[in-house]
Amino acid sequence: MSKNIGFVSTRFAGTDGVSLESSKWAEVFEKSGHSCFWFAGELDRDKRKSFLVPEAHFQNSQNVWINERVFGKKKREPSITELIHVLRSHLKVQLQKFVEHFKIDVLVVENVFTIPMHVPFGIALAEYVSETQIPTIAHHHDFYWERTRFSVNAIGEYLRMAFPPNLSNIEHVVINSAAQKELAHRRGISATIIPNVLDFENPPPLNGTCTEELRKSIGLKSGNMMILQPTRVIRRKGIELAIELVKALDDQRFKLVISHESGDEGFEYVEWIKEHAKEHEVDLCITNSSIKSPWNNNGDRRKKYSLWNVYPHADFITFPSLAEGFGNAFLEAVYFKKPMLINRYDTFIRDIEPKGFDLITIDGYLNKKAVQSVKEILESPQKRQKMVDNNYKIAYTYYSYSVLRKRLNSLMHNIFGDHDPNICFEPACRQYPASLENISEPYIVPDRGVAI
Repeated sequence: MSKNIGFVSTRFAGTDGVSLESSKWAEVFEKSGHSCFWFAGELDRDKRKSFLVPEAHFQNSQNVWINERVFGKKKREPSITELIHVLRSHLKVQLQKFVEHFKIDVLVVENVFTIPMHVPFGIALAEYVSETQIPTIAHHHDFYWERTRFSVNAIGEYLRMAFPPNLSNIEHVVINSAAQKELAHRRGISATIIPNVLDFENPPPLNGTCTEELRKSIGLKSGNMMILQPTRVIRRKGIELAIELVKALDDQRFKLVISHESGDEGFEYVEWIKEHAKEHEVDLCITNSSIKSPWNNNGDRRKKYSLWNVYPHADFITFPSLAEGFGNAFLEAVYFKKPMLINRYDTFIRDIEPKGFDLITIDGYLNKKAVQSVKEILESPQKRQKMVDNNYKIAYTYYSYSVLRKRLNSLMHNIFGDHDPNICFEPACRQYPASLENISEPYIVPDRGVAI
């Protein structure tokens, strides 16, 4: 029997990993006959299926105020605790409204239980899931213990409670084997590994008109060759290594293009990268104003081009990340049959490299051998074709939608398999306060309701 599935996160918009993977999950769920709905602080999904709550966004002003006072600190003031619980209470009310309005049968929590960028939201979700016993899949992308900026904090009890919560009605999913082991070690929680995937059963659709327009918009001329860095501009992406590669290739035809937005970890690195490229005389273009998710079909005309318009122009892909939960850019490059240089980050070494992909690899620094290998691939169509065809076949086996479909079906069986399939599992709704009028200080903006 089909189910109403409620995806929950701080943001479902743009081309970050959480937004992209949730779109793939929704596509597979819907092809299996289920219906998907969305709850977040920022949404670019179908408005008829969306529940917009601005206070759920990690960049909400109250949440930013909290984060500035609980991370990098060991003590928090009572006023901070009060605001955490004001937001928690408000978000629980909104979650209940979301579940009731769309008659949600199962929640898919995308990273809210994983990384504490919105502590009140994580607590609210943990309490709601515990109190209602609504079936829940917690999809974890990157845990707080993987990020040094969360290592010193004043919210230890909240992290132990909700990041992630250990509840019997939650099925936990991680994207790599290291996360699976750490979650078991730190929380005693078992988890299913579901790697990032793409629809390798079907080649990527191409829009020739949009693709050509994009080429012109980023200043690519007929003689130019694109070295594509398909990531956000954040420090752990190692973009300085991509700049060093283009410099070492010593060819004026090459233009380094970065496809994604600057990110949510500050903008100092962005400015440094621009200066670094200038000092190395590398032609750099950051296309952060017009690129949208390939799964975004909501008619947003502010973003004309998708990632699928960028990849066809790439002559070579750089992916020198220092750390990744999995690595969407890696799969996307394979999907579009592009040759690639990749830094051997931990997850790649443990989970991806043993599959046998044919790639140019480095270990944290660029050497002459790697540069020569890139030149040879760029100069030899035969070598390049053999490389990318082999990679596509391997990815088809290990990272296709069929893999995702089987594992999601297994999770749904774990949740609903022992019950009468004709029963629709409505969560037992607890009556939360109808309003927050009794709160002494007006922290919360008025409820905006359902975005329809």
